[in-house]
Amino acid sequence: MDYAVKLSPEATEDIESIAYYIARDSGFYARAIVSKILVVSREIPKQPLIGRKVPELGEEAI
Repeated sequence: MDYAVKLSPEATEDIESIAYYIARDSGFYARAIVSKILVVSREIPKQPLIGRKVPELGEEAI
């Protein structure tokens, strides 16, 4: 089964907000953090079951 990661508009806004907040002190670190977030999110399809289970949803696949 192939998995894909799609960032929601809210997630994209959150990343932009994080970048803006960090960029007030350092543009370099803002770019580094956003880059790291995107790199890690692209790795998720390779290991889709890694991470914690969300107990509120009661589904192991989520």
